Amino acid sequence: MNIKALFDQALEQHMSVMQDLPLYYSKIEETAGIMAGALKSGNKILLCGNGGSAADAQHIATEFIVRFRGDFNRRSLPAIALTTDTSLLTACANDYGFEEIFKRQVEGLGKPGDVLIGISTSGNSPNVYKAIDFARSNNIITILLAGKNGGSIKNIADHAIVVSHDDTARIQEAHITIGHILCRLVEEIYFNKI
Repeated sequence: MNIKALFDQALEQHMSVMQDLPLYYSKIEETAGIMAGALKSGNKILLCGNGGSAADAQHIATEFIVRFRGDFNRRSLPAIALTTDTSLLTACANDYGFEEIFKRQVEGLGKPGDVLIGISTSGNSPNVYKAIDFARSNNIITILLAGKNGGSIKNIADHAIVVSHDDTARIQEAHITIGHILCRLVEEIYFNKI
């Protein structure tokens, strides 16, 4: 396959995944309402994931803390990416195992009524699974952004938005688009603009 063919294939797959996003409208709308409701009740949003999904967790948390749109100055909304503290992550991985890195943070930082968003392209990341499992058993609302068939985490999350595609890059592209849509909707709902 030549470079042009690879380029065309990537764009074709991207467009196909993006064209399917309206299929998730009701889940995205519901999720945004849940997130805004939690924030209005004085709770926070926690986010976790690995690799590119870790970057997405950080990106989404930043949109809430700083602002999503440059033309809308508003107060900071509480969101924490559980992927950023290298001392904590390495200590926990060393002392308890990599599968515990997010669960321990949810245990220490989460409280009932908070929202945990786990991002896993496969839906099978053991550390995301453990965090969501712990959160649910402690009355923290759980949301999964996954790909493929949603994996094992789909079965334990309160809410799941599963991008039905097998290519990790395309799933991640959809996840960040969904993340941006959620940020905008949460802002609009939280600040009574819609």
